Amino acid sequence: MSDTRSFAARRTRFLNRFHAARATRGKTRHAGFVSSPEPRTIGSYARGRQLIAGNVLFAGHLVESADGALWDLAAPNEAYLQEMHGFAWLDDLAAVGDAKARAAAQRWLWEWIARYGRGRGPGWTPDLTGRRLIRWINHAIFLLRGHESEGSHAFFRSLMQQTTFLSRRWQGAAHGLPRFEALTGLIYAGLALEGLEAMADPAVKALARECKTQIGAQGGLPTRNPEELLEVFTLLTWAAAALSEAGRGTPKEHLDAIERIAPTLRTLRHSDGGLARFHGGGRGAEGWLDHALAQARVKTRHPDGLSMGFARLSGGRTSVIVDASRPPTGKTSYNAHASTLAFELTSGRRPLVVNCGSGVSFGPDWRRAGRATPSHSTLALDGYSSARLGSSHGMGRETLEDAPSRVPIEISHVPDGLQFQGGHDGYVATHGLTHARTLELTFDGRALAGEDMLLALDGEEQRSFDRAMDAKKLGGIGFDIRFHLHPEVDATIDLGGAAVSMALKSGEIWVFRHDGTQTLELAPSVYLEKGRLKPRGTKQIVLSGRAMSYATRVRWSLSKAQETAIGVRDLARDE
Repeated sequence: MSDTRSFAARRTRFLNRFHAARATRGKTRHAGFVSSPEPRTIGSYARGRQLIAGNVLFAGHLVESADGALWDLAAPNEAYLQEMHGFAWLDDLAAVGDAKARAAAQRWLWEWIARYGRGRGPGWTPDLTGRRLIRWINHAIFLLRGHESEGSHAFFRSLMQQTTFLSRRWQGAAHGLPRFEALTGLIYAGLALEGLEAMADPAVKALARECKTQIGAQGGLPTRNPEELLEVFTLLTWAAAALSEAGRGTPKEHLDAIERIAPTLRTLRHSDGGLARFHGGGRGAEGWLDHALAQARVKTRHPDGLSMGFARLSGGRTSVIVDASRPPTGKTSYNAHASTLAFELTSGRRPLVVNCGSGVSFGPDWRRAGRATPSHSTLALDGYSSARLGSSHGMGRETLEDAPSRVPIEISHVPDGLQFQGGHDGYVATHGLTHARTLELTFDGRALAGEDMLLALDGEEQRSFDRAMDAKKLGGIGFDIRFHLHPEVDATIDLGGAAVSMALKSGEIWVFRHDGTQTLELAPSVYLEKGRLKPRGTKQIVLSGRAMSYATRVRWSLSKAQETAIGVRDLARDE
């Protein structure tokens, strides 16, 4: 299998180089824009200032450039190279928008054309080319201002060559986000550049097919990555807007996908505007989610039930989002986490209970650790995860295997709020135990009551549990229920160890309590976040106990104790 995958990777690289060389060989006629492109991307002013200062932070690695020569930097890994050649950093320089930012953008772009414009280098892949074309076209006015005609000719010639390459190689992009990027870039360029409209037509049809096969009935992706879903949604809205501005219709499958995704993203949106962090996804850039939803103008909401396998409880200013399905498996699971029944809780503008997040940008060890069940706010049994990392596909790309096969859930109303009930069989094979979790959020959002149970449900499972107990010399099977806290939460364990008080920056005080039969500990944890040089230290609440029988039950609660004057001002800002 590894030899087959290695051959396929070599073949893909060869085809990319071959078609890139063909697309950039010989004369390319000069073209211009059909109309002045309008930028749709959102950049970060702070990151833009960092780039101008020579602090190049990509993929969690900071490389300093003393002379501002981007392409002379020694990239520490493949992910860093991809961010360099994808040109998404143009969004950040455009967000600054002054003369220094424009000078840096112009220098780095025309240097790329000189070095790599003839089909060389790592940037000639379908997804990176699509990403790059979108940025070049989005920021063309910013880039071309004050430039001589010769430089403009080189710019448009490269756009034409990259579009030609993409028209021949978009099928080489993997299904999912890479292919959505490639096809959207091809549509963008085909509609924007004079004489290339015919290249857009096959891409429009292919994008419609991709929408039909990749966007599920619940408005989700097979990867179940919320941030990736937001990226795809953004690309689809950009493509639809470009087609509309060109006076062309958007296929029904394309528009239907936008209609399905929008309510799913609303389900995955915490009360502070950020995304739930599951299966390799982050919160998303500040304001990105709300901007994308506003641009799409889709008002429908998801019916009660699951959205991309996630359940949402909301009351007052509090949101709770639960991973309520089995994780992705197979080829869609390279970034999947063993997080079934884990939850996150945000109060107003302040995250309280979180998951550790994706460790991809901090190296393979952090990546593996972030995917394990103990890195999520749920129960982990006897040092096991509810799914295990399986075979590697290179570059640390392990699939997720032996995942829960049954995840029954029910969401219902109770007299004073909403109730989520779910279970998974991820520990049946190893210990004969099913994990069942109940969460109840009050309508005012001031209290969350939880119950976790470990159950041996039938004779076979009970015999498996007995064998596991024998292996432990009847000492019980250890479990830990973890509640990872956001780094800005100030947590202290009360005298006597019966409760944990948590102060938010808003002035709110939340208190964690339990039924008293387990050991309560406030332990170190980490918060893994893209764009940072190292993990942020934080804390976690850990309830530890031992399963001694066929049924073990743990009850706990999170409740808002008080709201100071600061919290009242925070509430006013929310409203």
